[in-house]
Amino acid sequence: YTALATPFTQAGELDQEGLERLVHFQIENGITGILATGTTGESPTFKWEEHDRVIARVARLADGKCRRIAGTGSNNTAEAMEGTGHALKEGVDAVLLVDPYYNGPSSLEIRKEYYEPIANAYPDLEMIPYIIPGRTGAQMLPQDLAILAENCTNISSVKEATGNLENMKLTRQYCGDDFHILSGDDALVFDIMTSPEIKACGAISVMSNIAPRSMTQMVNLLNDGKADDAQKIQSAMKPLLNLVVVTTQENTKFGPVSCRARNPLPLKTLMQILGMPSGPCRSPLGKMTRNGVDLILEAARSVQKDNPEIFQPLSEFFNVNIDERLNESEYWKDLIYEY
Repeated sequence: YTALATPFTQAGELDQEGLERLVHFQIENGITGILATGTTGESPTFKWEEHDRVIARVARLADGKCRRIAGTGSNNTAEAMEGTGHALKEGVDAVLLVDPYYNGPSSLEIRKEYYEPIANAYPDLEMIPYIIPGRTGAQMLPQDLAILAENCTNISSVKEATGNLENMKLTRQYCGDDFHILSGDDALVFDIMTSPEIKACGAISVMSNIAPRSMTQMVNLLNDGKADDAQKIQSAMKPLLNLVVVTTQENTKFGPVSCRARNPLPLKTLMQILGMPSGPCRSPLGKMTRNGVDLILEAARSVQKDNPEIFQPLSEFFNVNIDERLNESEYWKDLIYEY
């Protein structure tokens, strides 16, 4: 599945036409599901009216063509409940609920005061917990996830973005072989799908915004037991998969600092360079440093040089010259902060 980026105009308004083109690009290239209004879609910056509008638009465009998933999580159970209800009315196939952020509930509280009430309120709608403690500052543990899955028949999968392989192994151990583990980390998809102790079945991916065909092919090959063929795609895409977060060392007049550009900033920077509908991120996300953009360009040029088939679907669909856009500074000169 693709965690879809939300395109904005330069003024920061929703780009409706661009959203449609992104959805059509995903479907044309064989994606099996689209997640709207996730972290990659910048849901924290949405007004609820915008949030509902994007879900409705994606649900309509993808109806009958791929699975439709809506990000409806919040740090407020009542708000997540309301957003989930709206998504259900739009006919989505599932919702993604991120662990409540900032408030700091325990694993037990997350299960009893958040996931269980929402799951019980909408028993016929599939719900996917999203475990990402690096962003939320909280985490539902594998033990509570297993209890949750036992108590709620509409919870049978998880988006795992802890980066902790031991946590994933416990999830498999406690939740059983029929439970679906989806990678929330592009760089780990191959590893945790081939791990006999984790046995992930797929991914909710960031870089499939740019390369949906290749990412889908890799996951399908892994599920078919063709790890050697999948490894070739993994190797070809690896420079891109490492761009979800870009960290650089920058010099200031007070000394060196580490600058971390987090998803979706690197993704949307590359999308703009490549000529896809994207626009800027909404504040407080802004731009990358020159060093960060240089890393993105280096990775993308490497992929284009060694494995041009990765970008070919993008080039054909959006009618862009990849080599030109990766080598002409006019395409990225306005995307850079100077420290």
